[in-house]
Amino acid sequence: MKKIQGIIFDVDGTLVDSNHQHTQAWLEALAEQGQTPAYSEVREKIGMGGDKLLPELIPGWSDSEGPGKKASQRRGEIFSERFLPEIKAFPDTQKLLFALKAAGLKLSVASSAKKDELDSLLRICGGSDVLEHQTCSEDASGSKPDPDIVEVALQRMGLEPDQVWMIGDTPYDVEAARKLGVECIAFRCGGWSDDGLREARQVLDGPAELLRRLPELGLV
Repeated sequence: MKKIQGIIFDVDGTLVDSNHQHTQAWLEALAEQGQTPAYSEVREKIGMGGDKLLPELIPGWSDSEGPGKKASQRRGEIFSERFLPEIKAFPDTQKLLFALKAAGLKLSVASSAKKDELDSLLRICGGSDVLEHQTCSEDASGSKPDPDIVEVALQRMGLEPDQVWMIGDTPYDVEAARKLGVECIAFRCGGWSDDGLREARQVLDGPAELLRRLPELGLV
């Protein structure tokens, strides 16, 4: 394996504690369209983009037309207006980003979020000026677990898959990375069990634990 030269981060559930709020926003938006899935049904799909989440929840629905499009648009409005102000970064997130940057690593984001949401979340975690490449749902044809977003991030970094690790919190992050030959470190802080993250290279509690273990992992 080549020396690791870059890190690709997911954001929701990885750098910021937002998975519950995304779930609630989807539930409220879907209820407005007469759909009432269980909290657990929605929660386990957070990490996918709306293009994947909606048809899995409600067969035949799409985020590009009809009631699915209305629900997707309302989810974004509800999330931004009601839930975004309460979202916090996980402990030591900004310290981790600055430590990796100081070590000379290229840092990128590959998120299923929309660009306006992603910009807000990066400000919350202090990553706006540190994460030099930002890839969101508008930059790729398919969201995670499709590898498209991660592939765009790799291209923008100018690195090969074996020169990069991905950091995420869902099986969708792990799967998207593995499809490209990128190894993934998974965080528990997004709410997934170790069993759900078993395909990751390693499972850690979150940014604070990774920060402590940077020397051990050869990243600084």
